[in-house]
Amino acid sequence: MVRFAISTVSYLIANAVGLLLAVLFLPGFQINALSFLLAVVIFSVVQTIFGPLITKISLKKFPQLMGGIALVTIFFGLFVTELLMDGMVIGGISNWLAATLLVWLGSLVASILLPIYVFKQMGDQTRTR
Repeated sequence: MVRFAISTVSYLIANAVGLLLAVLFLPGFQINALSFLLAVVIFSVVQTIFGPLITKISLKKFPQLMGGIALVTIFFGLFVTELLMDGMVIGGISNWLAATLLVWLGSLVASILLPIYVFKQMGDQTRTR
């Protein structure tokens, strides 16, 4: 149960880092400060639900997509999140493509580093008490 909670928190933080990078580096990409947490949750839920579905569809219909399935899933997650969120604007096609890459890269790096540095240190501190 603790491992699931840590994994979920790590996933949410990683997606938050990716979205924050897009907000910081892309001039047309905007998320209302009050809507940021909700955008992270919606984006993460959409990815969690539709990621396996997109993977399954691409295996059957478009096997060429398998190499970039994470990028397709992130693009789809951004699309659905922007549709559902009034406080989120991505901008033009260049922002869509750049946001997909930035969110992917940011969440990838964060998902690798968070368990190694943040959650490992938390586990070490609880064991020493």
